[in-house]
Amino acid sequence: VVERVTSALCGGPDKPARFRSASKPAPPPRRVVRPVSRADELLSDELFLCQLFKYFSPAERRTLAQVCTRWREVLYRSPRYWTGLVPVVRCKELKCQAERARLFASFVRRGFHSLALLAAADEDAIDLVHTYPLSGKHIHSLSLRCSSITDRGLETLLDHLQGLYELELAGCNEVTEAGLWSCLTPRIVSLTLSDCINVADEAIGAVAQLLPSLYEFSLQAYHVTDASLGFFSPKQSASLSILRLQSCWEITNHGVVNIVHSLPNLTVLSLSGCSKVTDDGVELIAENLQKLRSLDLSWCSRITDAALEYIACDLNMLEELTLDRCVHITDIGIGYISTMLSLSALFLRWCSQVRDFGIQHLCGMRNLQILSLAGCPLLTSSGLSSLIQLRHLQELELTNCPGASSELFEYLREHLPRCLVIE
Repeated sequence: VVERVTSALCGGPDKPARFRSASKPAPPPRRVVRPVSRADELLSDELFLCQLFKYFSPAERRTLAQVCTRWREVLYRSPRYWTGLVPVVRCKELKCQAERARLFASFVRRGFHSLALLAAADEDAIDLVHTYPLSGKHIHSLSLRCSSITDRGLETLLDHLQGLYELELAGCNEVTEAGLWSCLTPRIVSLTLSDCINVADEAIGAVAQLLPSLYEFSLQAYHVTDASLGFFSPKQSASLSILRLQSCWEITNHGVVNIVHSLPNLTVLSLSGCSKVTDDGVELIAENLQKLRSLDLSWCSRITDAALEYIACDLNMLEELTLDRCVHITDIGIGYISTMLSLSALFLRWCSQVRDFGIQHLCGMRNLQILSLAGCPLLTSSGLSSLIQLRHLQELELTNCPGASSELFEYLREHLPRCLVIE
């Protein structure tokens, strides 16, 4: 079959090529590839393997690289096979310097630009600088998780990683606010601080003063107050687009005032777990942050239907709204939301007062693509079955819904064949 196709396109001994001009010289003979005769030869053939590996995800290729040396060589040779993966170095389990050197060399071969260090100490930071010198230019994103690294170790790392522009510190309890003042560099555009017990208002001051190009800031800290949000200035208003304040329990409506005045260009805002924010705070957001495309108010237990009316009236560009565990929301609030033509993703997990009548409102949202009603206890099979009217729905989550039965799931999958229904 291959010979016939080749003969038809390139010309054989009996027939000239279809597209060959009579005036042009004959092309040079094609390189003859020796046919693979056995399965084991095929599974070692580089051309075949390059095609085979395209059918697997980057995560699956991690396992394939352990099959044999030949497969590892082929996979390590091309960085495109590893796009989207972040290597995690478990520092306590990797004490041998020779092993670390081999591991870091494999990172270079695979073209990794992100790195996560788990349980790192200052010694690990110093070792990284000496054992992985190319990280200075190659690593653009660094995550330190559950680490005992101190201000000195953090400063060593950030001085070395001159190409770094994304930084995450999670569970780094030895890093202090003074350390952030001395370490943070203006090239950082994305910063995440979570579960670091020494992070409080002064840390936010360091972020606001030292990172003029900051685009994304995620913060989870129990002791941050409204005053810290006053540190942001017009310097950040042009660049800061994504702000996530998660489980910042001391933030109130006064903090929201500081946000809307200092950062009017936000497109993504999360106040998840900021339980002191009320409807008045949401009204401020709706009136002043007109560019918002994503708003997360999950676990804001004081939010009521009035807040949803503000959102529906003013946030005309909003595409994603998360209201998980907002237990005071009723069908009236759902009715307000249903008028939002721009909304494509809506999350109502564990909204315990939403009933079938609210579902009827949702059925009019023709642009809705993602909907979660997980854990809503008052919804019945009859109400949920009406969701088949949402023809553009791509994902529907109904886990822990007492009204959802196996018959309902079968009915939904039959009438929404393009939708992923999560039981």
